[in-house]
Amino acid sequence: MVDQTIAPSAAEVDRTGAFPRADIDALAGAGVLGLLSASEVGGAGGSLADVAVTLERIARADASVAMVVLMHYAAVSVLESHGPDDVRRAIAAGEHLSTLAFSERGSRSHFWAPVSTATAADGQVRLDAAKSWVTSAGEADSYVWSSRPVTAEGPMTLWLVPASTPGVGVAGEFDGFGLRGNASRPMAADGALVDTSARLGDDGAGLDVALGSALPTFLVGNAAVSLGLMEALVEEAAAHLTSTRLEHLDQSLAEQPTSRLAFAALRTRVDLTRAFLTDTLAALGSGREDATLRVLQVKAVAAEAAAEVGDGVMRLCGGAAFRKELGIERRYRDALAARVMAPTTEALHDFVGRATLGLPLFGGA
Repeated sequence: MVDQTIAPSAAEVDRTGAFPRADIDALAGAGVLGLLSASEVGGAGGSLADVAVTLERIARADASVAMVVLMHYAAVSVLESHGPDDVRRAIAAGEHLSTLAFSERGSRSHFWAPVSTATAADGQVRLDAAKSWVTSAGEADSYVWSSRPVTAEGPMTLWLVPASTPGVGVAGEFDGFGLRGNASRPMAADGALVDTSARLGDDGAGLDVALGSALPTFLVGNAAVSLGLMEALVEEAAAHLTSTRLEHLDQSLAEQPTSRLAFAALRTRVDLTRAFLTDTLAALGSGREDATLRVLQVKAVAAEAAAEVGDGVMRLCGGAAFRKELGIERRYRDALAARVMAPTTEALHDFVGRATLGLPLFGGA
């Protein structure tokens, strides 16, 4: 399906910035949206290792599509433990697309510090917010939405907000440098009312829920997307080097020592990233002591590697890499997004420093 459906439309999705609805529908029909859903609700009961394999494969064809699926999986990680049964069953059946709505204009990439509010209102809860980046905004069927608590102590409360909720809507357009098809648009809630039953977990406990479920899925999945982009980039580079000839020397570019050395370095960087992701999944699967640290590291490791591999492939392939038909420049642009996607590389490095130096993960400078 990836080769027949997603890959052929990737360039057009990038050109227009259109949401890849046909691709998502095809993946839904193949059971991909229900990968993390429990078997008891009709899902595949998949693991994070299954998520990584799936996202890498999709990202090799189109990272925009992979990002939509990744954010769906991050939301599903929350909903599987705290969501209503009917929504879980709809997700398992491929009939429901969800996503996270965490990043806000007021707290930027600090997703752990929402400034949006939730207030009691005649037996319901009123949500007011200015969300800055919501993947699949206006396209998803529901949003795992963060806010300040209603009354409890704590930094965050989570809510399941249906897309049809009055007062919730897209608040701007997205014309991005990369990942142009993931509809990562701002959203707003203006006096939107939800039932108290829409709360996911206890009031004030949303950060613990996010850190325990959504964040590991997002960080591991994001690394897999970066890895898929890197694999596609080096594959394009290999094809270019072996098929392009220097006629005056009667040799291919692959036969030039400088080209071979540069390619070998890029190939090695990709393999090192794969090894780190594999080790992270092994640590999680076995409950290893360093599992949390690996999870905090893996997105930063893969994001920086993808940016550098993309830059290296652009240089290695020269002017040919600037031609859109090769797909190199598109993947390079897509690869740069992970660096600045919350939590950013800098934030993750700070978390790793805190975790390894005995400091609380969140706190003052």
